[in-house]
Order: sequence, then structure tokens, then C-alpha cells
Amino acid sequence: MAATKGPTQRPTANQRQDGGGGARAQNDGVEPAAPVNGRGKERKVAPPATALEWAALALLIFLTYFLMPHPLHAEGEPSIQHVFYYGWLTAVSTGLGVIPLILAPNLDSYWVGISNAVAAGMMTAASISLFWEGISFTEPNDNSELSTHARTAIGALLGLAFILGTKGILDRYEDLKVAGMDGTDARKALLVFFVMTLHSFSEGVGIGVSFGGTHGSELGMFISASLAVHNVPEGLAMCAVLLPKGTSQLTAALWAVATSLPQPLMAVPAYMFVHYFIPIVPIGLGFAGGAMAWVAVFELLTEAIEDTDIITTGSVASLSLAVMMFIVEKIEDSSKS
Repeated sequence: MAATKGPTQRPTANQRQDGGGGARAQNDGVEPAAPVNGRGKERKVAPPATALEWAALALLIFLTYFLMPHPLHAEGEPSIQHVFYYGWLTAVSTGLGVIPLILAPNLDSYWVGISNAVAAGMMTAASISLFWEGISFTEPNDNSELSTHARTAIGALLGLAFILGTKGILDRYEDLKVAGMDGTDARKALLVFFVMTLHSFSEGVGIGVSFGGTHGSELGMFISASLAVHNVPEGLAMCAVLLPKGTSQLTAALWAVATSLPQPLMAVPAYMFVHYFIPIVPIGLGFAGGAMAWVAVFELLTEAIEDTDIITTGSVASLSLAVMMFIVEKIEDSSKS
């Protein structure tokens, strides 16, 4: 009686190339291939946080407590310590953007595309907000002969030139490695990092200028609180780019905080020399908006379409943009009331 044949097994790619050597290699102790997601791409597995990263987190917590002025609310004219500390709090709040992504640490390529579309929508909304703030900027001590429209446009062109130049330099380094990422992933992460950091320079100037007015203590505290709320979704956008590429949650949060460190660093000189910083505020806003818009459209949206499709990407990005614009509008309404 003939033996019953089992189901025919299709040889793997390695077995076809080496005549079955790949199967023998697995039995000889060779590690299996990296896991792949539902669309056949390699799934990046996040490494555990290192001791250095935990030390950085401990340092952030320590500085947040140690730098706190007493009293926390400035009595009369705010001190330099007050201005720096409120800028510091806005920077630290950016790291809270990682919290929504902690619930979904391992994403396949489709959800990576969704997260990129969300980040692109948020960054596009931030760009629109920056352009609008630039062209509508009003300050009694603004003595520039150029209109705010012209200065914002100049800043936007400079921002585009900067990001294109930066991309050209990064593209020369194919072996670039950053935070566990390499190649294209590392270059894309650095582009987003540069854009978000540039954006923080103009926000830091805004904090310093707000503390320098007649009612500087109250206005500065309110502007700082508004920016802290605004920074959380910006941190989410940064983390949405990093986590799917295999970066740990703590690393992504620390990178998000790092993008906002220019806020306390720029707030102090802007407060001390407020009359000199006022004329360049629209240029800085346009600069950050132009660079951010380019990365959102030509980097994040392009990758999102590749991982999903144009309809899904457009829908998710539009919804993300609308939600972000709603948040910005509510913050601006609160500042006027």
C-alpha cells in the first residue's frame, strides 16, 4: 500500500538560492530572519531603554524641581529665573506626546503610514498657524520698515532653503546612524528633528517677548501655559515618526523634549533685549513654518501614501490638521478673553 503524501511545502527564498542550505542552516543554530509585518516589510523592534536614557530622564526631573523659582508666580517684574523656568516647562511638556503611542508600540507598515499621516497633518496645521502669527504680528515697539507679510515671506523662503540644504547634506551620508536608526530612517528623523527645533526658536522668542510687556508676569505665564498645551501634540508628531522605526518610547520622548530646548534658551535673551528681538519675530515664524511645511508634505505624506494609499492618507491627515487647528484656535480664543 502506497504511503500517503503530506502537503507539499514550498521552498523558502533561502532554500531556492542554496539548494536547501538555508533550512540546514536553521538547524545549525542560525538566527531566523527579522519579523515582518502584514505587508512584507521588516518590522522594527524597539530596543530597551539604556542606562544613559534613564539617567537623562532623572536629570530632567531633577532640573524641573531644582530650577523652580520661589515664589512660582512672579511678584511684580518677573526675574530671569521665572522666564527661563516657564520656558523650561513648555519644553518638558513636549515629551508628554509619547503617552498616546505607549499603548501601540509595535506597528505594521499600514499603521506606520497612519502615524506619519497624523504627524503630517499636525505639522501642516502648525505651519499654517506660524504663517498666520507672522503676518498678523502686532507690537507697539515694532519699528521695522518692512511689513509683517514681507518679513514672514522672507522667513518662509529662508526656511525652505535651509531644509533643502540640510536634506542635501544628510543624503550624502548613507551610513548615518541615529538613536538605533540608520539610512533613510535616520535621515528622515533628523529632518523632522531639525524642523521642530527651528520651530522652538521662534516660540522661545515669543515667551521672552510676552514677559517683557507692561503686564509681563501674567501674560508671560499665560503664553507659556498655552505653548505647553500646544507642545504636547507636537511631541506626538515627533514620536509618531520615531517609534515605528524601532526607537524606544523613552528615547522618542527625550528627542521630543530636545526639540523644544531652544524655548527656555531663547526666552531669556528675548526678555532681556526685547526691543531688539521684536522686529525679527515674523521672520522667525515664517522660517519655521516654511521648513515645517516642506517636511510635512514631501517627507511624511509621501511615506504615508507608500504605506497606505492616497485616500487613507488624505483623510487621516485632513482630520489631524482639523483637530490641531481646532486646538490652536481654542488656545488663541482663550488668550484674547
